[in-house]
Amino acid sequence: MNTGDIAFMLTASALVMFMTPGLALFYGGLVRSKNVLSTVMQSFICLGIVSIIWVAYGYSLAFGPDISGFIGNLHWAWLNGVGTRPGPYSDSIPSLLFCTFQLMFAVLTPALITGAFAERMKFSAFLIFTFLWSSLVYMPVCHWVWGGGWLEKMGALDFAGGTVIHINSGMAALAAALIIGKRRGWGHEIFHPNNLPATILGGGILWFGWFGFNAGSALAAGGSACLAFITTQVAAGAATLSWVFAEWILQGRPTTLGAASGALAGLVAITPAAGFVSPVSAIIIGLIAGVLCYMAVLAKSRLGYDDALDAVGVHGIGGIWGALATGLFASVTMNPHGANGLFFGNPHQFIVQAIGVGATMIYSFVVSFIILKAIDITLGLRVNIEEEVQGLDISQHSEVGYSI
Repeated sequence: MNTGDIAFMLTASALVMFMTPGLALFYGGLVRSKNVLSTVMQSFICLGIVSIIWVAYGYSLAFGPDISGFIGNLHWAWLNGVGTRPGPYSDSIPSLLFCTFQLMFAVLTPALITGAFAERMKFSAFLIFTFLWSSLVYMPVCHWVWGGGWLEKMGALDFAGGTVIHINSGMAALAAALIIGKRRGWGHEIFHPNNLPATILGGGILWFGWFGFNAGSALAAGGSACLAFITTQVAAGAATLSWVFAEWILQGRPTTLGAASGALAGLVAITPAAGFVSPVSAIIIGLIAGVLCYMAVLAKSRLGYDDALDAVGVHGIGGIWGALATGLFASVTMNPHGANGLFFGNPHQFIVQAIGVGATMIYSFVVSFIILKAIDITLGLRVNIEEEVQGLDISQHSEVGYSI
């Protein structure tokens, strides 16, 4: 084992953990003041639910010995055999540390979905959804791509989670927005964010944590981590600029929310490509991501679905673009353990990436739709009209975010 790699991965794991509270601030600042705590709570509680699931059976399903390319078996349930010696995924860090790092990804992913149904889902329904979705959607897709499943065997590239995390959560968010319906007054009232400085702070925490997210996915303090670090930075910076300038051109004003959203779009898009592309390619990916995700956010009102905090537009569309862009810009010059993309003479890699994107979109949307529909029929997904008007902070948690 390598003590430098261990120290690096402990730090990266802590950085990724910090992203979930950062997301809570990002989302919490965007809703109305009567829903700020309920929105924060939906992210924060994932730290509890998913941690227990991961130890009990989640890690084993995601990374355990393969069953037909679809899922892992339960050989590592309750972390049986997962200890302080190196495991099959790294020979320089303990298998328990790899498990811990991947846990933080599993915690963040269902929290991302909450942006789609903010201000209107029952907390009890959310708990059940998080349990079922993590078990039936996240674990299988994670295994497909990283745990020896069929997409990994096919050669799909996903350095840090564009498919596993962002497309996966984005398609679940779309299903949730369609099933739970629009917020009361959506399209007729203007819903002002309650605290944009909190959103900017949350965005900054996410950007900071993303270095652990992407660079940490190298699993060692080496050249791939350095590459992922710089590509993460420049892609986010490029997308910040392209979103703000697109907004300035189309709406006449650059906004702080646009800057934060653009940075997030760039971070999402570079995630699958971070350790496979050059910094210049990362800038191109980020520039396109900022404009593409901004246009996707504008399109939701025309398409008629209420994705409250743009989980679909940023994570879904950004993740799709990033996964496909990996198939365009990947280069073995930058990472000999990857593959060349279309622009470097290998069109097959782009086809493989497109298959991974399509399979994840379909599986996540369909299974998420079924889970949500089942919960809606049995328990009910949505608070009643009186509770929604009153606000979820009071109706679900008997608290208020601000006492002025």
